[in-house]
Amino acid sequence: MSNFPEDFKWGAATASYQIEGGTELDGCGVSIWDTFAATPGKVVNQENGSVACDHYHRYAGDFALMRDLGIQNYRFSFAWPRLFPNGDAVREDRGFAFYDRLIDSMLEHGIKPMATAYHWDLPQTLQDKDGWANRDTAYRLADYSAALVEAYGDRISTWLTLNEPWCFTWLGYGNGVHAPGVQNTDHAIAAAHYSSLAHGLASRAMKTVNPSIRTGIALNMTNYRLEDPTDPDLAALGGLLDSHINRWWLDGITKGQYPQNLVDLYGDRLAKHVHEGDMSIVKVQTDLVGINYYSDSFVGLPRPEDKPMSEGGLFPFPQRSNGTSPGPHTDMGWPITPEGLHDLPLRIARDWPEIKELAVTENGAAYPEGPDENGDVVDNRRVEYLTNHIEALGRAIAEGAPVKGYFAWSFMDNYEWAEGYAKRFGIVHVDFDTQVRTPKDSAKAYASIIATRGDFSSLIKS
Repeated sequence: MSNFPEDFKWGAATASYQIEGGTELDGCGVSIWDTFAATPGKVVNQENGSVACDHYHRYAGDFALMRDLGIQNYRFSFAWPRLFPNGDAVREDRGFAFYDRLIDSMLEHGIKPMATAYHWDLPQTLQDKDGWANRDTAYRLADYSAALVEAYGDRISTWLTLNEPWCFTWLGYGNGVHAPGVQNTDHAIAAAHYSSLAHGLASRAMKTVNPSIRTGIALNMTNYRLEDPTDPDLAALGGLLDSHINRWWLDGITKGQYPQNLVDLYGDRLAKHVHEGDMSIVKVQTDLVGINYYSDSFVGLPRPEDKPMSEGGLFPFPQRSNGTSPGPHTDMGWPITPEGLHDLPLRIARDWPEIKELAVTENGAAYPEGPDENGDVVDNRRVEYLTNHIEALGRAIAEGAPVKGYFAWSFMDNYEWAEGYAKRFGIVHVDFDTQVRTPKDSAKAYASIIATRGDFSSLIKS
């Protein structure tokens, strides 16, 4: 018996820079990921998204493949530099025309879009002015998002403003492992606030253009499992980590305030960026919160050799996050913890009852399997990962979690940011030399799950 309702949205997700390619075509501007990838030592093999999956030219075939798998909902993102190459008000009409064609093709194949305005490809010209560490970027995001709704709001009803602001602020400006590669704690704190401000501004701007749309945000979230829950020092550390990743954006959106333990910790480094009236903008009606979930996190007290994630002794503190992490792990080194996708939606429903609708906007696993001698991609570990996580999600829904959709990450193998093309998350295999697409066994299993609305007990392995 399925716990998933008739109107549950089964989908898949991607992001513009990871699949489109065509970064030098039709007036597309330079993004921070173009610049970051060209910097020696930043990306595996110094690989970039200039070709990626060539979705820029192959989208119709990709949508046909989605349709054949029964995927009727697709979360994609717009490339900001393709539409506004310099991040200002000057449009690139060829970029707008591309997304007209892409959305129309999507709909012609019976696939309903969920759009993300910003999935990390900031125009480099804005980064030249400090990017997300510059307050003005929040206002530029609002203008850009409003222009998207004006152009495409007649065909897209559900919009996400930002994807994983924790990643593009703390990984981009704190420890610098993601674009733009800045290592400056003050910039990271500023960026964390300005991303919250941007969500509030963009949500209002989008609904001013079209009040009938639904707006939301996609957040990477996790459950923190403490090595010794009775240790008060470890409990305090776990509380800081939880505030840092899970509570910052949700408390801001729903309560108009940030977690007090971080306000105290950051002190003037945060206060100088929060202007009068900011938090009333940050608190905003949010119709949908997307959960990007991959694994739980396991926390032990730091050891003398552990280093903080960013300079200045603040990330916001040293930590040992994998000391008790159980095996097995995915190709990313992440533990496999499907029960977390049961616990997390229920926790959100309990702690943030203002959020009336959730969707799992990313969930998936990286494994390297490619075609065998028969041309089949046998990826049993990914089949097991997906089915066990979806089963756990179904139990959460049965217990009252308001989850209305699930989007597998990713529809196809793609450019995995700082990992280049070394990590494969797709349910569809991509040969990056020939661009041949091959549905993996996980794609076939997911098609079965969709067809039965999650009544897939025969697929689940213990």
